[in-house]
Amino acid sequence: MTSQNLFAPLAVRSTAGAVLVAGALVLAGCAGGAPADPGATSQAATEAATPSASATPTPTPSAAYKPADASGPAQNVPVPVLPEVAKTETKEGAEAFTKYWYETLSYAYETGNSRKLENVSGPGCVFCKGLKDGIDEAWSEGRWISGGTIQTPAITATVESGAQAHAEVQVIQATIEIRRPDGSLLQEPTPATNTGSRAGLTFGPTGWVMTDLGLIR
Repeated sequence: MTSQNLFAPLAVRSTAGAVLVAGALVLAGCAGGAPADPGATSQAATEAATPSASATPTPTPSAAYKPADASGPAQNVPVPVLPEVAKTETKEGAEAFTKYWYETLSYAYETGNSRKLENVSGPGCVFCKGLKDGIDEAWSEGRWISGGTIQTPAITATVESGAQAHAEVQVIQATIEIRRPDGSLLQEPTPATNTGSRAGLTFGPTGWVMTDLGLIR
């Protein structure tokens, strides 16, 4: 079994989820009252109420992100969120969706959870399926991936009537290490890469979908 970066066959199966910790607010307060004057007979008793000071709401801080290393998988990996503009059939929408797609790919490398990637990849995208299957395999049998995170500093999309939309993308991927349950390396790390790719995109009833993917040579 071999492993490699984004645009090479990756022999990398399992599920892992990112952890989201919601903040909690704590609010306390109480009130008390003074009894009426026992000597008053001709007028209504006077009441006095003195509320105690309320505690300032204090949200619980979210758990911090921790990248994977030899001691274990990444923790509290931020879950990618599809921006509103990515739901539009426009150049800006295609670029935002492409960025989101690579974020879901990076998320899959870090967590082993490839469901989001599968949801935004068309069934005919052979390269997309190969990446997903490779990640699933790498995460099988108690293993995890350290590294492999992806950045896309440059994305240029073309959306024209009568032609399939596509985007040219600069893809920077960190070194990939596949770790056994004891933390040792399964094989030699795959070096970091900086490559260009061409993504074929289709806009349908559910929005954009990645339908083709390949290297720019």
